[in-house]
Amino acid sequence: MKAHRLSARGFTLVELLVVITIIAALVGLTAPMVMKQVKKGPFVEALGNSKQIGLALMEFEKDYNSYPDKDTLADVKMNTESPLAQAGGNTSNDYFRQLLAVGHGNEKMFYAKANGTKKPDDITSPPSKALEAGEVGFGYVMDGNIGFSSSNDTNIPVAVTPLMRGSTELFDAGPFGDKAVILRIDGSASELIISKSKRAMLPGGKSLLQKGEGTVWGSEVNPKVVAPKLRGGSSSGDPSTPAVDVEQ
Repeated sequence: MKAHRLSARGFTLVELLVVITIIAALVGLTAPMVMKQVKKGPFVEALGNSKQIGLALMEFEKDYNSYPDKDTLADVKMNTESPLAQAGGNTSNDYFRQLLAVGHGNEKMFYAKANGTKKPDDITSPPSKALEAGEVGFGYVMDGNIGFSSSNDTNIPVAVTPLMRGSTELFDAGPFGDKAVILRIDGSASELIISKSKRAMLPGGKSLLQKGEGTVWGSEVNPKVVAPKLRGGSSSGDPSTPAVDVEQ
């Protein structure tokens, strides 16, 4: 019986170049898909957290007749004597802290990946640690200085993310791949596309925060976005000044 020897040879330079070219092409094709998946995780997390905020707001309204504002803060202080309700403020962290004071939810549900945020640690004592800078990623939407309630149009947004740092009107297209997360009064949460002008756009071409007749706000509501307090000593807007009315 004859023994057969298998001949072995190395790859030629041309063959190696072909293999490298194929691998590079595959990487080029899959990289965008990988990046989309990377951004999908934070988006899904923000979407889920916004729904938890919606449930907490609904429970809060049952006892205080509206969503958090300066008036409800006084009632929360009186009813709970919670140290979490002893401080006022003008960031979304301050308003959302009222939900924690009455026992609705936890720090983690206020997180959304954005410039200047960090994962909440669920430490609320001392009170200065509760929803501290960076632990809230959502802007809180009010009617001027008044909290919304279920008596308003249920399509009205009450929480939005991710806002551009330094703005209460513009959205950051980076964290979720050109998408914004919007929580509405009815508890539904959805995505909107962020335009090149950094606006969250509704179907039909109007931006989410555009006011006036023919918009979700109508002519009587005075929508105002209250920015979260971010890491680095500032909020999406300046916490030392009132929140800014949205665009006309």
